[in-house]
Amino acid sequence: MVIGDSFTAGSGPVEPWETYAAETARELGWQLVTAGAPGTGYVNPGRVGRTFLGSFALELSWRPAPDLLIVSGGHNDRGVSPGRVGQAAGILLEAVRARWPGTRIAVVGPIWMTPAPPWAHEVRNAVAAVAAGERAPFLDPIDRRWGGDALLPDGVHPTREGHIRLARWLVAALREHGIGRDVR
Repeated sequence: MVIGDSFTAGSGPVEPWETYAAETARELGWQLVTAGAPGTGYVNPGRVGRTFLGSFALELSWRPAPDLLIVSGGHNDRGVSPGRVGQAAGILLEAVRARWPGTRIAVVGPIWMTPAPPWAHEVRNAVAAVAAGERAPFLDPIDRRWGGDALLPDGVHPTREGHIRLARWLVAALREHGIGRDVR
């Protein structure tokens, strides 16, 4: 399962089954269930009116426990103090642990297809600290360069090729932490 924002759910011409989350699931032979929506974050409810915690509660928490939950985001939490983002991330991970104590959690930091602004690094650091406190692998894509053809004309979201590159990176990062086909 993956909780995320427009990068996870799909944006523009990229359909949900074409996202990095779907590509990662295909590569690793996983059944994918995603939650979240464009514009959402740990604190930002986006146009759908719910944060990642709300997406977890409404879309995932009633399901049987997965082997792995990936929480991916922070990109939309601009204008919010990093401390507040970290606090919201901590509440989310605590809720996941309370509902599914045996589920492994991995946290992906904010994804930027272009150089990230300074505030994004601060959000990344806050979320990384929470992940470390929860003993969850933190996978950091913020300073990676994806290539010009990986970016949609909106200057924010990945193209189909960008999602493929994100998935390749994520598969490798998960494997570095011992997470692959057999999650447990």
